[in-house]
Formats: sequence, C-alpha cells, structure tokens
Amino acid sequence: MEWTKQFGRYIVVMLLQVLLFNQLQLWGICHPYIYILCLMMMPITLPLSVEMIIGAIAGLIMDVFCNSIGIHMAACILLMFIRPYLLGVIVNDKDRLNEQISLRNLGLDGLIKYTVILVIIHHLTVFVLAAWSWSHIGMVLLETAVSSALTIVVIIGYNTLKYR
Repeated sequence: MEWTKQFGRYIVVMLLQVLLFNQLQLWGICHPYIYILCLMMMPITLPLSVEMIIGAIAGLIMDVFCNSIGIHMAACILLMFIRPYLLGVIVNDKDRLNEQISLRNLGLDGLIKYTVILVIIHHLTVFVLAAWSWSHIGMVLLETAVSSALTIVVIIGYNTLKYR
C-alpha cells in the first residue's frame, strides 16, 4: 500500500514539474525543480543500489522533458548517493525504525537542514553541468541560489501542510 501511495505522489509531482514548474522560469534565472521532493522523501530503509536506480530513472525522465542530455540524471544520482550519509547524520537510530522521512521524524530543524543541503547539491550540479564553463560561475551561483530558495520553500511548505 505504501508503494502505491509513493508512486502516486511521484506521478503527481512529475506532472506538476513538467506542466507547471518547467514553464515557470522567473526572470530567466529561477528554475525550481520540485520533482526531487519524491527522491528526498523515499523510505530510509531502501538499499543504496535501489535508491541509485530510482534516482537515475527520475533524472532520465526529467532529461527527456527538459531536453538536457543526462544533466538531471547525473544530479539525481549524486543526490541519491549523498542522501543516506546525510540521513545518518540527521536521523537518530530510533527514528530510522519509522522508515519515513517527515516533519514528525526529523523535526523542523532537521527537515530544513536535510532539504537545504540536498536541494543545493542537486541544483548546483544541474547548473554547473548545464553551463559547462567556469566563465559563467556568477550566473551559475545566482541561478542555484534563486532556484534553490524557491524549491526549498515549496518542499518545506509541502511537508508542513502534509503533517499539520
């Protein structure tokens, strides 16, 4: 039952990403990627190999819709590789038994740290790979900051509303 709920959430979030957020490019520098919400909220107990495969598939789907030739795939694989190590620092052993990542488990402080770190890593990877040149580092950092801020607000807002 939990997997069907996860899969349903993934479909809804991907549709929102493709139909709404990909079209919403504010000021030419804000590209929110909310689809990573589904990757970030996956159960804690999944094996790393399964997480990496799911991340690769999610990134590949975004690459198809964004016409970005592997950029999102690379960013999602990196996100999924870092995720268990970050959870090891943020989530205590008692909360690992609960299996879900949520505002209840992590607390607001833990959820914010978790979200900020993973979103910035993902977005920075996407924009660095898209620019593929250090001469555009200022623009890459600006896009990362603005896009990450909006994505973080949406993800924290979703989690806050979900667990109210």
